[in-house]
Amino acid sequence: MYRSAAKRLLHSLGAPLSNSSSNRIIRFRPLQSLISHSRFSTTVNSEPFVSQSPTYSDSTSSTADHTCRPRVEYQDEQARVLQASLPHVIRLGWSEAAMIAGARDVGVSPSIVGSFPRKEAALVEFFMDDCLQRLSDTIESSTEELRSLIPSERITKLVRIRLEMQAPYISKWPQALSIQAQPVNVPTSFKQRALLVDEIWHGAGDDTSDFDWYVKRTVLGGIYSTTEIYMLTDNSPNFCDTWAFLDNRVKDSFDLKKTIREATYLAEAVGAGMGSSLQGFVKSVFRG
Repeated sequence: MYRSAAKRLLHSLGAPLSNSSSNRIIRFRPLQSLISHSRFSTTVNSEPFVSQSPTYSDSTSSTADHTCRPRVEYQDEQARVLQASLPHVIRLGWSEAAMIAGARDVGVSPSIVGSFPRKEAALVEFFMDDCLQRLSDTIESSTEELRSLIPSERITKLVRIRLEMQAPYISKWPQALSIQAQPVNVPTSFKQRALLVDEIWHGAGDDTSDFDWYVKRTVLGGIYSTTEIYMLTDNSPNFCDTWAFLDNRVKDSFDLKKTIREATYLAEAVGAGMGSSLQGFVKSVFRG
């Protein structure tokens, strides 16, 4: 009963779930399909399109094809621009400048950047979708390896894999968090993180169908977010201190009082718009 909402959400993303209780892995569509058709995607127009046919029996069908094809091709161009923009983020940040550079890399007019209503947010959300797809692919290809680990080790491994995807952009990630925290972007950010947490739990073999479904995802969301913030201040080689922090948080995950307190500190930091509150947030976690 408690899973029905999540199932409807994932069904709309084209993510059927396997029925095996021992290997419950989410199957996502390929990223291009996810971006083009997901009603939750904000990076490109999500309006559905009529399937095209190679032959037509009348002029009406030909006209319909003529109006649909340019829109589909334009969506493809938008996705290509966003993908090509990511390497420029390291130098230019999550910015319109990075998107313009990406457009030039793929031979598209920079004017296409004007088609994104929330330019910087579209780039961050594209990256989040891309990372979710890559994590899903990793889970699918590592099923046997994950089964050999105990649940806490599975969670630690999957959270680390996901956070390592952000490592190349770590100097610019505070900007991404600030963009996600803007009121107009919060709904999409929340949905993307909810899907991420759910994917990690399913990858860890969770098959909960009662109230624990919510508790587990709330706890994991707190663990993921506090580790993500810690990573921003970690100067250790290869983020080894971050992974030790993550391991300890997962081991302490059944101490709900402590985890909820850390999540409260995170909410306060995000509510303050990150910025100068970041250092104070990290100190608050350790004072607890």
